[in-house]
Amino acid sequence: MEKTICLLPGDGIGPEILAQGRAALERALALGGHTARCMTALIGGDAIDRTGVPLPDETLKICQDSDAVFLAAVGGPKWDALDPKVRPERGLLAIRKGLGLFANLRPATLFPELSHACLLRPDIAEAGLDLIVVRELTGDIYFGEPRGLTERDGKRVGFNTMIYDEDEIRRIAHVAFKTARVRRKRVTSVDKSNVLETSRLWREVVTEVAASYPDVALEHLYVDNAAMQLVRNPSQFDVILTGNIFGDILSDEASVLTGSLGMLPSASLSDKGPGLFEPVHGSAPDIAGKDCANPLATILSAALLLRLGLGMPEEASAIEAAVHKTLEDGYRTADIMEQGKKKVGCREMGQLVCERIGAWFRILSGQSVPWLWDTKKTGWQRIRCRPVFVRSVCQAVSA
Repeated sequence: MEKTICLLPGDGIGPEILAQGRAALERALALGGHTARCMTALIGGDAIDRTGVPLPDETLKICQDSDAVFLAAVGGPKWDALDPKVRPERGLLAIRKGLGLFANLRPATLFPELSHACLLRPDIAEAGLDLIVVRELTGDIYFGEPRGLTERDGKRVGFNTMIYDEDEIRRIAHVAFKTARVRRKRVTSVDKSNVLETSRLWREVVTEVAASYPDVALEHLYVDNAAMQLVRNPSQFDVILTGNIFGDILSDEASVLTGSLGMLPSASLSDKGPGLFEPVHGSAPDIAGKDCANPLATILSAALLLRLGLGMPEEASAIEAAVHKTLEDGYRTADIMEQGKKKVGCREMGQLVCERIGAWFRILSGQSVPWLWDTKKTGWQRIRCRPVFVRSVCQAVSA
């Protein structure tokens, strides 16, 4: 089976990390008997330099005609002086709108191999961090109208509009509850309903949707309390459901708690058409071209692309297991380096993961004795079992 993937390298370290993500993606697809037709397109600062706009029409057309979109990173100080309407980041907003990407799923997981890098107190980190932020992506104050800068009574005034309709809220709420059903069955809806009318509607509609999911527990938190609880006791969270601006802030907070943004993937989905998959970190122009960027978030985004974008859970599990095994074997990029480990560059880290993807596929086909990650024993355990059992474990753990 051939799948069409639109590649968007973007700016800064984007081209080098996407090269490793693409290699892992193609390796997993090939081992599963599939092929990828990859088409590269322009976005962000690179697109501005070449075409004058952050998202050319041609790029959007290629994305719309693809099975999935694989993005690296956009932006950098080179374009900071431009009119805000044509800065690289406007390309991200435009592609979300053009593809109808209303749901952003951002997992935040503390890898046991990287517990030393966690910013939390050891006793809090020991309780674990495994949550996912489900953020509404195309509404709220980022897109509301009217907006602008003006002058009133001789003073400069800036204004934006925070707005949601009930259909937008209901749509993203269903995504959160369905996600919780295959995890630990808990949704925390975050709003500011003690102050904002928009949040009052949000809370009402989310509560209505919850009635359709009696097996999923729902709680409501104000956004300021949620921000505090993420630091005090992140293990209490399973799925966090929130709007665009609150989700933007909370997902960054949750991500940085893990110790490195270089480890965290994300997916942006629509109810029709291709999804967009990208690492959560930025373009890091200061290290671009030095072969020291961490490609693991991009590689893990390839796994999300396979699972959520192409419906290939086994191929996705192979990539995720390969990343875990590479870390277990002691390999680190500069941002996650610790004493006693082996420091490698961007290209070598990607190659190491790709080597282990093949080993995992041999496990799935029953050609070798598998290693499985045992969270209770915090380590890799070699076990003998039937391939069908390995597949079911992979899918359950991934879900």
